[in-house]
Amino acid sequence: MNKPCASMQHVDHMDGWELLPLSPRALNQDQDPQLSPLSPEQGWRSPADYRALWKKAIHQQILLIRMEKENQRLEASRDELHIRKMKLDYQEVCPCSKEVQALWDRKLSSPCRTKVQWDKEEIHSAVCQGVPKSRRGEVWLLLSQQYRLHHRLPQRQQPPETPYQDLLKQLTAQQHSILVDLGRTFPTHQYFSTQLGAGQLSLYNLLKAYSLLDTEVGYCQGISFVAGLLLLHMSEEQAFDTLKFLMYDLSIRRQYRPDMISLQIQMYQLSRLLHDYHRNLYTHLEEHEICPSLYAAPWFLTLFASQFPLGFVARIFDLLFVQGTEVIFKVALCLLSSHEGEILECDGFESIVDYLKSTIPTLTHSQMEEMITKAIEMDISKQLHAYEVEYHVLQDELADAPPPLEDSVRLDKLEKANAQLKKQNMDLLEKLQSARLKIQTLESSVESFLSRESKMKHLIRSLEQEKASYQKTIERMHSSLPSDAMTDVEMTQLKSSTNGKAKETACKKP
Repeated sequence: MNKPCASMQHVDHMDGWELLPLSPRALNQDQDPQLSPLSPEQGWRSPADYRALWKKAIHQQILLIRMEKENQRLEASRDELHIRKMKLDYQEVCPCSKEVQALWDRKLSSPCRTKVQWDKEEIHSAVCQGVPKSRRGEVWLLLSQQYRLHHRLPQRQQPPETPYQDLLKQLTAQQHSILVDLGRTFPTHQYFSTQLGAGQLSLYNLLKAYSLLDTEVGYCQGISFVAGLLLLHMSEEQAFDTLKFLMYDLSIRRQYRPDMISLQIQMYQLSRLLHDYHRNLYTHLEEHEICPSLYAAPWFLTLFASQFPLGFVARIFDLLFVQGTEVIFKVALCLLSSHEGEILECDGFESIVDYLKSTIPTLTHSQMEEMITKAIEMDISKQLHAYEVEYHVLQDELADAPPPLEDSVRLDKLEKANAQLKKQNMDLLEKLQSARLKIQTLESSVESFLSRESKMKHLIRSLEQEKASYQKTIERMHSSLPSDAMTDVEMTQLKSSTNGKAKETACKKP
């Protein structure tokens, strides 16, 4: 009667601190063999001994599960570091010094950075000195927060406050256009190159959410490059908030409106800048009937992200957060002026356009740094404002001027033809709308089936893993039990089965 008590005392002492060794057979050498439930000198096993064995096996299984979870956590951490390294795989332009990096570290660790207004000149000076690539996303968030502290949008101009996760649950009419453009956005970058990979899925979510938030703009092809660059430096929700800041607070969304009036004004402003600052280049382009919209529209719509190196574009974004859209004009003017001699040597429409679209974006590292330095030093805010006013005055004059008599007859014919085309267009729009509704219904059905399939696959994998875990546990428990104990269990099961059959036979007899 003393032996089971001694065995239980040993088990209680072991449970308090020892989960290893993994095998119940591996006992300490200095343990009293009379206390061991596995001692060969014993001819019997008490229930307490078996309970101790089972308890020890369960503790070992708990330890193994904990180790597996820790390994999964470490693996996820390694994957996160790998993805972060993949995202920031670009050559940095104007890298900042250690002193500037330490300055940003202090600013980013400031506890009141989102509530206290900092000096604008101090922030602008810090950005001009450089932004560390590894913390660029945090810096952009900080700059957007500081901007909002200094400039508050009127209530009617603010975006809706719909949460990002709620937007993801909805369907968008722009889904097809977004899916088509996923593969065209940074196709050579490793993060976005995999079809329906992590990068493309994040980009799809971000573009879908914004198209639902801003119904007037919806989706425009240029937005995908802006959103993609944000995703390379921050999470989806952070990128969504930053995209809202760029579109609403910095008023970039105006150039994506369906009427494109803002983009037309920007092209006029760029043309006037060339006229006032680089007359020879302006005259050369005008002689060959090359307007800014032929080459500069992608620069403005994608903020240079569709054609220029990522490091150069990221540096432009740094300045965009502190200087606004003016920096786009300054960079465009610097690019054109720095290549003025080569453009003047091109003597044909095709050669000039090809040079503007293909050669200018292939900048060397030193040229990119030179462009950024020139853009920082330039100030054209007054000129841009004057050109915008000038554009509106010219448009008003053209609208008020009466048409010539000969043109009035021609105008009547055009109006009639236009009315007929509008009627045809409305018919086609109705058919298109009907087709889109059918497509949306089918796409939602496909999404529902895919979601159910994914859930079932996940459930099957979970059940298989659970089954495998239980099998491993049973195998370990079987291996931990001595052979004579297994024989006793089998005999007990056999007797139970025999008694059950006998009772069943007795019940059948009348």
